[in-house]
Amino acid sequence: MPGLSGLWSNPGRSFVDTASYGLPSIETFDKVEGALSQWRDGTGVWEVWQDATAQARQSFAKIVGVESNSVTVGASASQLIGMIASSVSKGQVVVVPELEFTSNLFPWLVAESNGIHVVPVPLENLVERVAEGCDLVATSAVQSSTGEVVDLEAISVAAKEVGAITVVDATQAIGWLPIEASQFDVVVCAAYKWLCTPRGVAYMTISERMQSKLTPTSAGWFAGEVVHDSYYGLPLRLAKDARRFDISPAWFSWVGAASANLDLLQVGIEKIHDHNVTLTDKLARALDLDSHGSAILSIKVNESLDTANLPFRASSRGGGLRVSFHLYNDLDDVDLVFETLKGKVIID
Repeated sequence: MPGLSGLWSNPGRSFVDTASYGLPSIETFDKVEGALSQWRDGTGVWEVWQDATAQARQSFAKIVGVESNSVTVGASASQLIGMIASSVSKGQVVVVPELEFTSNLFPWLVAESNGIHVVPVPLENLVERVAEGCDLVATSAVQSSTGEVVDLEAISVAAKEVGAITVVDATQAIGWLPIEASQFDVVVCAAYKWLCTPRGVAYMTISERMQSKLTPTSAGWFAGEVVHDSYYGLPLRLAKDARRFDISPAWFSWVGAASANLDLLQVGIEKIHDHNVTLTDKLARALDLDSHGSAILSIKVNESLDTANLPFRASSRGGGLRVSFHLYNDLDDVDLVFETLKGKVIID
């Protein structure tokens, strides 16, 4: 991407697999490495590492257009969604896409033991089924296996008409697709993909009406109103905002997260979106495939491909080869994928 010279190192092998995990900038990697060195040497101050969590929370809030007091921090998408699923009352109906990534599917299925009803439907029927009536709808913003960008606006409109809660897993979206999190009750994001953080960082935005419905089942000292006065003893004294749902942060991952968010804000999510989609669309057109305005493209090929032996790094998902472009990719990556796959693509 223009203007990024010197910000990211050049991988030895073309990397078009951000849908699996994102690459850190040089500065982000150096900051994590520095914190690890301090840990090794016993020179680190853990309160400083912890402060990175607050910095990351604030910068993430800017990325998704909400106030930082509505952002909860966690470790994974399923951990955060599990807290939401456990709050759904007996007899309530939850609608989900039937081929949803399991981090946003298994927590709801586990909660069926509490008496909720999970209704899986084809993604193309999701809006229609929500409009028929439900208590909650949960979907990804971008489908992991195919890269399909879900019509969140239509889902939000249908949900509001029937009074349903909206839960969006934006793990495959935030970092390249502009998301206004305030339009939904809950938005969850595992940050190690498109936000380019170390694994172990996740965020959840929670609307005020949803905060009132949730129980902070993992409450600890980090969820306290005054964190450093919440180490010992009674009474229960949790934060009044979304922080009361926090879990203790994995320090070194959050050092990376604080840096990574600033990298993306510096470039701008709209610019990243346009760059990523331009690369994906160029590859789709070259291979005579339909483009769908995504940073992720699933390609069916007519022979078995060993991804380990490809000249680029990609993944096999859902019966196809999944390639995904981010801000550190360029037209050379597109050309390499095209030259490798031309003549091998199955056109539906």
